[in-house]
Amino acid sequence: MATKLPKTDIVLVGVGWVGGIIAAELTKKGYKVVGIERGKERSTEDYFMAHDELRYAERKEMMQDLSKETITFRHDMTKRALPYREWGSFLIGEGTGGSGEHWNGQTYRFLPYDFEIYSETVKRYGKGKIPKGMMLQDWGITYEELEPYFDKFDAMTGISGEANPLPDSPQIKYPNPPMLETPAIKLFKNAAKELGYHPYHMPSNNLSQSYTNPDGVSRGACQYCGFCERFGCEYGAKASPVVTVLPVAKETGNFEVRTHSVVRKVLHTNGKATGVLYVDIRTGEEFIQEADVVVVSAYQMNNIKLLLNSQLGRPYDPVTGTGVIGRNYAYQTILGTAVGFFDKEFNLYGGAGSLGAQIDDFNGDFFDHTDLDFLHGATIQITQLGDRPIANNQIPAGVPTWGKEFKDASVTNANRALIVKAQGASLPWQDNYIDLDPTYKDAFGDPLLRMTFNWKDQDRQLMKFMGEKSAEIMKKMGAKDIKINGLEVGDYDIRNYQSTHNTGGVIMGSDPETSALNSYLQMWDCENVFVPGASAFAQNSGYNPTGTVGALAYRAAEGIEKYLKTGGLLV
Repeated sequence: MATKLPKTDIVLVGVGWVGGIIAAELTKKGYKVVGIERGKERSTEDYFMAHDELRYAERKEMMQDLSKETITFRHDMTKRALPYREWGSFLIGEGTGGSGEHWNGQTYRFLPYDFEIYSETVKRYGKGKIPKGMMLQDWGITYEELEPYFDKFDAMTGISGEANPLPDSPQIKYPNPPMLETPAIKLFKNAAKELGYHPYHMPSNNLSQSYTNPDGVSRGACQYCGFCERFGCEYGAKASPVVTVLPVAKETGNFEVRTHSVVRKVLHTNGKATGVLYVDIRTGEEFIQEADVVVVSAYQMNNIKLLLNSQLGRPYDPVTGTGVIGRNYAYQTILGTAVGFFDKEFNLYGGAGSLGAQIDDFNGDFFDHTDLDFLHGATIQITQLGDRPIANNQIPAGVPTWGKEFKDASVTNANRALIVKAQGASLPWQDNYIDLDPTYKDAFGDPLLRMTFNWKDQDRQLMKFMGEKSAEIMKKMGAKDIKINGLEVGDYDIRNYQSTHNTGGVIMGSDPETSALNSYLQMWDCENVFVPGASAFAQNSGYNPTGTVGALAYRAAEGIEKYLKTGGLLV
């Protein structure tokens, strides 16, 4: 029998960016917060000897253990899904800080268009522009309403960046100046300008200079060591929950984190949650943590799984398009790229996770889609992340991918190959969704999550368009040979890494019939459960999601405090 623990004000399921922000905001105001985290405790000291590409980048040291917890996958409803047993298309982290520890730090705000995508699309092109089966809907909140929360996240993390020169784009004043301009980035910017586009430095959560945030947390500048993506930062220069919000929450004395603990269910009765049931995976003991408010703050997919296994919210039905939990799953397109090979070297071994430049000219609705076979768009960018030796072996088209020719070409092109890539929005469809698998179960006997997803013609047309635009810029940069990707895309391939930017499944909106959450991330069906995070996105964008996740977490923290004072639905 589970041991019942003393009641607390708020219990968090997961202690990453979302859990950390809510813990910091509410413990400062005197509320007691308990965080339940499936992984281990992390600190900056854990990263002192972590420049080990094999251990962290290839063997995924910071990721969830797939032998105990995974998902199943299939391309469509006619197929049987099989378990995802080796990390590929996306990576789910665990441990305090979550994915906010091993991310790159590229930090954007979704566009005003993103939050009102249905209304804006209909207004400009008419309803007929939206293909049958595409599940576009507004978020129930506007960019202008979210702007103060974006500002708080930018100030807390200390974003380094410069204004976007594209007309009609949101003008943002960042707390720190942009990162360095390397020769490769300068080459990209000059080429894009010559083509009439509007390049700018990508907003970075790798600090360009020493910075003290409004909470009094001081951090040093980035060293450009090149170990960001899939690694923790030993300098604390890359913003993460461990070096920003979690110390603030702990300092109050009102925050307790319980690690190595997996929440199996949100307990509820008569439309209100009473707490959570969790297991200490070191001992197998079960506990019940009662709370006035439950915040489901894990990774996007784990949020969906917990709600479905808790029988909270109406499960989505892909046949009728009704129900809300598992609805509007969306991904990103990343296959429209151009690899350019040059005679000169660029010293690409140095870099940072968000060192780069981009154009937004073909993102969102900044360009006319009247004669195009897709909606939304992509950012087109160049990054200098720091080319580590195992993962980076660029070779021209036609060269074998093994043997002596491969090795010779890899050595020749090390530091001579640049990539211009497009990160685009893969929009939601009625038959791309998440539910519980009827066959496979996790280590505790609970059903695994099942992902049903494939590219649509919308995605394929978008990737082809962006691959050609990327090649246009690469040609202007002066590459002697260009390899274009994305021109012919088949089925979605879950085996190869593409993006960890999964979104949707517990989306926000203004109508309980088509959304699980209101604009404070409060469940329509259970007023004391809040579910911030990328699972709340009604659709994806051409940007990395963390800035928008952070803004929504601040919005949810405000909503939770309101709820604790007044009760009831906030909208």
